[in-house]
Amino acid sequence: MQIAAVIVAWVLTIFLAFTYFKAGSFKLTAPLSKLQEAGMGWTAKVGNGGVRAIALLELLGAAGIVLAPIASEFLGFQWAQPWGVAAALGLVLVMVVAIIMHAARKETKYTWKINLALLVASILLTILLAVYGGSLF
Repeated sequence: MQIAAVIVAWVLTIFLAFTYFKAGSFKLTAPLSKLQEAGMGWTAKVGNGGVRAIALLELLGAAGIVLAPIASEFLGFQWAQPWGVAAALGLVLVMVVAIIMHAARKETKYTWKINLALLVASILLTILLAVYGGSLF
């Protein structure tokens, strides 16, 4: 069973880290006008500071789900393991807020698939990291 959990955790980690890194990098570096052209109309209301804060949360979450388990398992820093769980849980919260925001803006029909996929993946990774801890990696 644990080998399956390890494989699932790595797949989820790679999927989430890649997706959130790409999204966070784009939101952090692109001008608001370019984000709006890309279909992120919500950025006009949130403003530059809010968009950049969301980008940083996504980037920190992506880094945390990769670096904390590696530091815990391979470098022996057991104190880092809870940070991986916290990072995954933070990504769950980012998606919950995103789903609520998209629903309020009536954008759900365009965003529900990726939002749901990211939410479920983040929840599953949080559970796996919390239950198995550093022994996953």
